[in-house]
Amino acid sequence: MASLAIVLGTQMTVASAWPIVACLFLSVIVPTAVLLFVGVRSGRWKDGDVSIREERKRFYPWAIPISAAGVTATWFMRAPNFIVRGAIVTVGLLILAAIINTRLKISLHTLFAFYCVVILFRTSSPAGSVALALAVLVFWSRLNLGRHSVSENMAGALAGMVGGIFAAWWPW
Repeated sequence: MASLAIVLGTQMTVASAWPIVACLFLSVIVPTAVLLFVGVRSGRWKDGDVSIREERKRFYPWAIPISAAGVTATWFMRAPNFIVRGAIVTVGLLILAAIINTRLKISLHTLFAFYCVVILFRTSSPAGSVALALAVLVFWSRLNLGRHSVSENMAGALAGMVGGIFAAWWPW
């Protein structure tokens, strides 16, 4: 959400950006938080990271439609094309991660950290630089916590960077 706020804050007025942030918060962030909370409370997942690859098979079928709801919401509210495009790429990244999950538990934290880095470099070099430093810390933390291997983090970083290129740099 912070990356979205930075992008919107540099591209739009606060009055125009606020409804988009609220829309995505209510259509994606809140439902995802509820999904994770209920999943952990019910024992469906061991933790809020959905750290076990087999458990992610039950996560993606919910997370993808929730993200698709964000695409639909931004489209119906006539958000700028760059926002709708970013929402579409986000759904595509989740679908890609679900496919990759059949072989490798890709790091979604690293994926979305590097996704934000590439998008923020398009918007603001200083914001992109700060995001890069934070993404490297996310990469390290996933290793340090034992949640992911180097290859799972590398796959996440690569997918995130490619997604960021499609969302922010690729001509649509």
